[in-house]
Amino acid sequence: MIKLRGAFTAMITPMNGDGSIDYEGFRKNVKFQLEQGIDGLVPLGTTAETPTLDEKPGSEEDKIIEIVFEEVRKFEETSGKKIPVILGAGSNNTKDAVLYCERAKKAGADAALVVTPYYNKPSKEGIFRHFEAVSKVGIPIIVYNIQGRTGLNIPTDLLERIAELPNIAGVKEASGNVAQMMEVIGQIKRKKPDFAVLSGDDGLTLPLIAAGGDGIISVASNLIPALMHELADSALKGNFEKAREIHYRLAPFFKAEFCDGNPTSIKYAMNFKGLPAGPCRLPLVEVTEKAKEIIKDALAECKL
Repeated sequence: MIKLRGAFTAMITPMNGDGSIDYEGFRKNVKFQLEQGIDGLVPLGTTAETPTLDEKPGSEEDKIIEIVFEEVRKFEETSGKKIPVILGAGSNNTKDAVLYCERAKKAGADAALVVTPYYNKPSKEGIFRHFEAVSKVGIPIIVYNIQGRTGLNIPTDLLERIAELPNIAGVKEASGNVAQMMEVIGQIKRKKPDFAVLSGDDGLTLPLIAAGGDGIISVASNLIPALMHELADSALKGNFEKAREIHYRLAPFFKAEFCDGNPTSIKYAMNFKGLPAGPCRLPLVEVTEKAKEIIKDALAECKL
């Protein structure tokens, strides 16, 4: 099974002023990520505004997938470097999650990111069976644990059970609970070294790797891929002096990038710095004037 380590960008979906997708802007962002040394890409996740994207065959989502793989494959051919693509495949309908995982497998993705079913509030057994169903597709699965968006936390004992299923390759840990993250590393990763434990919070990249984790699925790296790669790479190589230097430099931005929601805040920062981002689709709206000042102040403080 693929080994996932480093910084992976949870990519935004840039929009035009009329709300249509800026496909050329998206292509530019993919190229920017690759040129800046990012370790992998995660399109069609939460940060991509996936709930608002058209998913019919030949639709917006298919076009995004096509662009990602076109650019990644060209880059791999010229650089000789492997760039893992983890394709978002989550749903609160298990049947749909299976279909999204099948789509990811057909596209050639290295893994599928599958979030805990949201809104339904399934039992532990229901969560287990959801991941059991997607594990049968035959593509490596990254479990996405984010109670703040799903209303449910996957406790370590349940994740340990899920991790025994075939094709479960790791977890994106966005519980915000460092103690739980260390439990996952101590109780699961130490038994299964190839089980990837990736932070879902930029500000916890350093402590997670220091505790034995593998990296970050990052929002900040939409804007600063080289720095997020350097932060993760330094920590993974045991150069904690350098990792701490980068972490504390970026700490104000790690707070600001979510000051008025996601991806609204990171999109504002990217627009401000001249990267393709554009507006969000309803129900998301532009950040407040106060948030704009917080983001601009953080960018200046961090020298970004």
